Amino acid sequence: MAWALRDRTAIVGIGETEYTKRGGTSHSEMALACEAIRRAVADAGLSLDDVDGLCAYNSDRCTIVEVAQALNLQLRFTNLYPGGGNATTGVVQNAAIAVATGTARVVVCYRAICQGQHLRYGQARSGFGAHSGAAQAYASSSQAFTAPFGLMTPASIYALETRRHMHLYGTTSQQMGLVAVCCYANAQLNPRAVMHGRPLTLEQHQASRMISDPYRLFDCCQESDGACAVVVTSREQARDTPAPAVLIAGAAQGMCHGDGIFRAGRSEELWTSAGMVDVAREVYAAAGISPDEIDVMQIYENFTGQVIMALEDFGLCKRGEGGRYVESGAINWPHGRTPMNTSGGNLAEAYIHGLSLVVEGVRQMRGQSTAQVRDAAHCLVVSGPGAPPSSALILRRGQ
Repeated sequence: MAWALRDRTAIVGIGETEYTKRGGTSHSEMALACEAIRRAVADAGLSLDDVDGLCAYNSDRCTIVEVAQALNLQLRFTNLYPGGGNATTGVVQNAAIAVATGTARVVVCYRAICQGQHLRYGQARSGFGAHSGAAQAYASSSQAFTAPFGLMTPASIYALETRRHMHLYGTTSQQMGLVAVCCYANAQLNPRAVMHGRPLTLEQHQASRMISDPYRLFDCCQESDGACAVVVTSREQARDTPAPAVLIAGAAQGMCHGDGIFRAGRSEELWTSAGMVDVAREVYAAAGISPDEIDVMQIYENFTGQVIMALEDFGLCKRGEGGRYVESGAINWPHGRTPMNTSGGNLAEAYIHGLSLVVEGVRQMRGQSTAQVRDAAHCLVVSGPGAPPSSALILRRGQ
């Protein structure tokens, strides 16, 4: 029953640390995680004693046990969502399920990342020592079948389906560049953004160095240090919190048959898809709305081509028309049909493995964004496209 969670839970608190470029912070990941959680709980008008659940990415080095001990929490519920960017909204859905079933009353979802202090997610690795921490996702046993052919980084893996999309539908590098230009433009309004004060033009995008054809430098997400967190509780309890409650209208997660990060056995139709058609259908059914009712969206940009595919999967445009949809200005703030990544997103605000997109979605529904969409009632948040099992969330402005 896709509608079972509809509007029963809410996000009542958001918190984040300063975001910096990779290597820009002097604080540990644990210190950042705890700071973001404290700020989110305070924003909700609650105390740490109220928190009885934690949800995190299973790739977070700040484990739930360590965070709970550092903050002296007493927990009734814990959960890890598998993966990285695909967990962006999955952690929120799992928290909502815990609250809706009475398993917990107040659940905090968090993500902390310091790529300047630890292994980089976009770096190729080999050898015995590669099978630890963040490297595991890209140095598993599957890599024995992919690394000899050059698939050793996320950029090279995701570039394949993008090149196929370009071949079939005429999608261009310029259209992908406009995704980046949009995000950078929004970051100029957001003083929290790492790229605030550094606008990007399409000409600069086109002149940037090639990373993995067709992806240029500005097609790829940042490497950042920082942390953020959100607080999930029941709709009833949300009535007593100081900040406007943002309802969790619908959520969905899952993966298609044959999908996977190394694309082994991937069916032909998935080579030009973010692999999220089923998730899209379920999240709209869960919220009881259609794509036409989305006012603003936060779409995980691991790479710009995957954004174009996600736009198609989620019904903002037809298959093969994502590039032209972007080119039409539909994703641009303030006049576009569905403004996107209004904080700057992974490309220009910060790469906190996508959870900061949920934070921005909450700001939009509160009316607090630096690029506020007027009268926005529904915000679509999409986790890492093409990285199963992925997830999506629809936030609704509280009544």
